[in-house]
Amino acid sequence: MMSRTVRRFWSTALAVALLRAAAFAGATTPTQPVAVRHSEGLVHGFLVLQTLAGETLAHGDLTQVARGDRVTSQLVFHFKDGSLYDETAVYSQRGNFRLLSDHLIHKGPAFERPMDISINVSLGRVTVRYTEDGKEKVSTERLNLPPDLANGMTLTLLKNMRSGAPMTLSVLAVTPKLRVVKLAITAQGEESFSVGESSRKATHYVVKVEMGGVNGLLAPLLGKEPPDIHVWILGGPAPAFLKAEGPLFYGGPIWRIELISPVWPRTSVAADAKH
Repeated sequence: MMSRTVRRFWSTALAVALLRAAAFAGATTPTQPVAVRHSEGLVHGFLVLQTLAGETLAHGDLTQVARGDRVTSQLVFHFKDGSLYDETAVYSQRGNFRLLSDHLIHKGPAFERPMDISINVSLGRVTVRYTEDGKEKVSTERLNLPPDLANGMTLTLLKNMRSGAPMTLSVLAVTPKLRVVKLAITAQGEESFSVGESSRKATHYVVKVEMGGVNGLLAPLLGKEPPDIHVWILGGPAPAFLKAEGPLFYGGPIWRIELISPVWPRTSVAADAKH
């Protein structure tokens, strides 16, 4: 058996190695905001949220309004079980995309912990309202938020990626503890899909969550490494979001988001006029 002295030596050596690696991981080059290649405007899309097995969990709307260089984007999902996911991001698109504020509410049975998260980037202020042990709590912190913060606007930034060039973004993860993590995004090539009898191609992006620090090093060993997020974007002069697979919130299950079309009653205006 290993002696106590030897065990203590290896324990200390491991701790030192992890701290050195964490310091190296934290010494990353500061990332820059994403340049505007495609300006955002008015949008209203209809979405469905499903499990990977195809079970429908929620229906939602993605709405967007642009006034000058200021864009307000809202993503809302109403769940069948009464749960709600509602996120509103406000950002600037003057030369580069810059997040100004983000407000996320998720509550109901679909979420392990209901939270109300408000991010004010200019003030560096983050307010989190949550419930713990049956008691409502409020936490407000000031952080030095990075200029490439992408909360609530990741899909917009993906539409502005340069072809073949990887991209790194920052996201504030709230558990309710605050932690800035990196998203490493790479294109995995094109995949075919169809619209009616027309064949099209979409770019498949893989988004890897890089936690960094000691937690990032230990996550794979503890089985807590965040899963990859997969997103499909239609390219061309007018890029569009098509589908995503991944957690809707930090630590959540893998769900699928897709566009859907309105369903009309079978009777038509022409048939009604005839009768």
